[in-house]
Amino acid sequence: MLLKFDFNNMMSDFIGNQGITVKELDAMKEQAKAANEFFQSNRGDGMMGWADLPYNQDAVVADILDYAKSVKDKIEYFVVLGIGGSALGPAAVFTALCHFRHNDLPKDKQKIKFLVEDNVDPERMLALLDVIEPEKTLFNVITKSGATSETMSQYLIISDLLKKKIGAKWNEHIVATTSSAKGNLIKLAKENNFKTFYIPDGVGGRFSELCPVGLLPAAIMGIDIKAMLEGAAAMDKACKDADIYKNPALMAAVLQFIAMGKGKNISVMMPYADSLKYIADWYCQLWGESLGKAKDNNGKLINAGQTPVKSLGVTDQHSQVQLYTEGPYDKVITLIGVEKYRGDVVIPQGAEAFPDVNFLCGHTMGELINTERVATEYALTRSKHMNNTILLDEVNANTIGQLLMLFQIETAYEGYLLNIDAFNQPGVEEGKNATYALFNRKGYEAKREELQNAPKKNAKYII
Repeated sequence: MLLKFDFNNMMSDFIGNQGITVKELDAMKEQAKAANEFFQSNRGDGMMGWADLPYNQDAVVADILDYAKSVKDKIEYFVVLGIGGSALGPAAVFTALCHFRHNDLPKDKQKIKFLVEDNVDPERMLALLDVIEPEKTLFNVITKSGATSETMSQYLIISDLLKKKIGAKWNEHIVATTSSAKGNLIKLAKENNFKTFYIPDGVGGRFSELCPVGLLPAAIMGIDIKAMLEGAAAMDKACKDADIYKNPALMAAVLQFIAMGKGKNISVMMPYADSLKYIADWYCQLWGESLGKAKDNNGKLINAGQTPVKSLGVTDQHSQVQLYTEGPYDKVITLIGVEKYRGDVVIPQGAEAFPDVNFLCGHTMGELINTERVATEYALTRSKHMNNTILLDEVNANTIGQLLMLFQIETAYEGYLLNIDAFNQPGVEEGKNATYALFNRKGYEAKREELQNAPKKNAKYII
């Protein structure tokens, strides 16, 4: 069953002059049609190779499933070494589709613990080494270029450890996910005979969860990757219509575009399910890195973008919602609801003497969390703050595939409407280049000189 996108509370009918009028929507129809035509005509080309992933991976999926089957009884830990989309996507899908406390379950209920190392904090690496047994661990090194400093530093540490602990068969404990034709990791994979899966050339990190970057970790953990791809395909097909009233991703993009023009420069993603908590993290990278651009496609300085913020219902009703309901009108809040949770808990009797608690008794936690979502929606609407709701019938592999594809297509549409390249990341590259220069990497001498000539910090401003 396809998810639903409810944008009533984006409209002036419901939130008055803070909302969007039907006239404003109608005025966007031609731009929206052009955005859809651009997406459909360019899908599969350049950096839009991700758009065809639901359809062109039969052989890849078969290889992944065969490999997952061959290792599942040999390992007790599966560790992702990656950063950005290489880590956020696998973590989001694992959290969504595996037991919420999977790694804490006794061994008779979980055979493989799942860990993601997405930073270079030395304390984090030391902690990892304290909780795993290298001889029982499979490390998935994920980097398309093989030059990602964070991932490759992790690789060097782990490969050195494996050589010392295991010896000649150390290479059997590493699986590489990288480019098939270029970069350092593919050279290392060939040299050391690592099992290797490939990231298609037209798939960037933040759009990579539906290729081996995300499919391999999911399959290792027993997630139905075919159902994920089927869900993504179903959403893709639902988003082919040029009519904004029939295409949820296109409508979402148009609404956000109009909202940005009205000064709504913050996009809050607020799932009402702990299982979807890290979907919000994944969305923040997708939206922020894709749309935060200094210049448009004509070279004009525009400093585009909408700041993504992650939130969690009901938890953040007790921290952030005060701001969302009474603060500035600079946000669009997207709530994600789940109609049917995969399990439920009845709230028992036992508070008859306390009317302000007893009203809960006999209801379920599922009822409570959904009621609180509806109540938050009402409070936001009553205070005339833009909000919309994505509703899943339940959280499963198919609906997660739908959700990922919805956000990816919406992002592509939004990039077109803003007239920017949604698939590059020059701001990220600037930070990388500065890091290389500070480490005296050859070829970055000019950048190092630039850094040395930067204004020195004033001690007056350090207390």
